[in-house]
Amino acid sequence: MKNIKKAWLTTFLSISVIVLGACGSDNTSGGSKEEKAQEVIIGTGNDMLDIAYINEKGKLTGYDVELLRVIDKRLEDVSFKFESMDFSNLLLNLETGKIDMIAHNMAKNKEREEKFLFNKQHYNAIPTHVVVNEKNTDIQSIDDLSGKKVGAVPTSNASLFFEQYKKEHKLNTEIVYIPTNTDMTNQLKTGRVDALFSFPFSVKANNEKADAQQKIVGDALLYTDIYFLFNKKDEELAAKIDGAVKELIEDGTISDLLVEWFDEDYSDQLKD
Repeated sequence: MKNIKKAWLTTFLSISVIVLGACGSDNTSGGSKEEKAQEVIIGTGNDMLDIAYINEKGKLTGYDVELLRVIDKRLEDVSFKFESMDFSNLLLNLETGKIDMIAHNMAKNKEREEKFLFNKQHYNAIPTHVVVNEKNTDIQSIDDLSGKKVGAVPTSNASLFFEQYKKEHKLNTEIVYIPTNTDMTNQLKTGRVDALFSFPFSVKANNEKADAQQKIVGDALLYTDIYFLFNKKDEELAAKIDGAVKELIEDGTISDLLVEWFDEDYSDQLKD
């Protein structure tokens, strides 16, 4: 009888080990998302306030970054890794394959569209405003720019818009073309130009970093659509992210992120 009990116990323990071993094997083969998913290296900046920057705790954050972290959770078959760098290096690193996509407030232009792939669904629509010195009380809207000097970046969406607006409304405005943000900020601060065109997050950053003494006046003049940027061959990846962005627009997640980072919900500008 003892031999029978001993044989039964030995058989039971053997079966238990096999079952437990099988369970352990399933967990190992399943792995984490990072083990199963395609790694996507995202190039972004590190000093564009509210878009992509390193905060006081040393964490990479901003609207573009946090939106992609949400998308990363939605997509099971991809895993995002961020590489922050100077803006000047982003396009070259994408072209040479060191990164797989760019998230850095990228708008379309002819040169970029010829070399790279934009996803179809824009994820932001940055409002452009008239910006003046904080002490200026003469200029309250775009129509107060007649007789003034206005700084504009050559060939930018804002400069093209205002060139046409000036012509149609017969404004006596001198446009001063200024290629760099630093020079633009200095010229407005010192009164060499009376106004310029900029985004709310840029005004905020300029005031915090350079004591630019800027303020926004009037309503938004236009909205610039913002996209992610990929290599031409990565249509499948772009399509996956498009699908996730559309879901986040519909369920209100992007609306919440816009309010969190820009204090304004303009998600209606993202809908077809």
